[in-house]
Amino acid sequence: MVFELQPHLKGKLIELRPLAPADWDELFAVASDSLIWEQHPERDRHKEGVFRIFFKDALESGGAFVIIDRQTQHIIGSTRFYGYDAEKSEIEIGWTFLARKYWGGRFNAEMKRLLLNHAFEFVESVLFFVGEDNVRSQKAMEKVGATKVGTATRTYGNRPPTPNVKYVISKGAKLRVDD
Repeated sequence: MVFELQPHLKGKLIELRPLAPADWDELFAVASDSLIWEQHPERDRHKEGVFRIFFKDALESGGAFVIIDRQTQHIIGSTRFYGYDAEKSEIEIGWTFLARKYWGGRFNAEMKRLLLNHAFEFVESVLFFVGEDNVRSQKAMEKVGATKVGTATRTYGNRPPTPNVKYVISKGAKLRVDD
């Protein structure tokens, strides 16, 4: 069975659909909020030139989504499947950001539930990498039930490699992402 990297996933609050070039304006409008990126290793991702690189990489990844508020039908963020390894039976979920008004609960939990349910049809483990200074995202990972398993070095955009905290959620783990 081949891992489908960009299914169209729908929940009660949000839907995830494949990122398209036409999503630039609406997604950049969300991403241009500098406070979204204040703890991220690439703190200037709110700038158009920096975000263009992120957007181009997302399109080329073949696993990127826009997150849509089902009530308003507006784009509220983005996320991505990346680095599928059939041999290790794992995939990464990352490059996730949400408009600040959607922080802190139900929207992130539903997004993770949709992505994890899909991923666990194909793999045994899902990985997440969070910048070591991004305490907000680390707390969000722990809130959904991810386990901290170590550190890794990651490169963001044109930046030098930076330390990240590595998290994993294994198939069958007790998750805190249910309705």
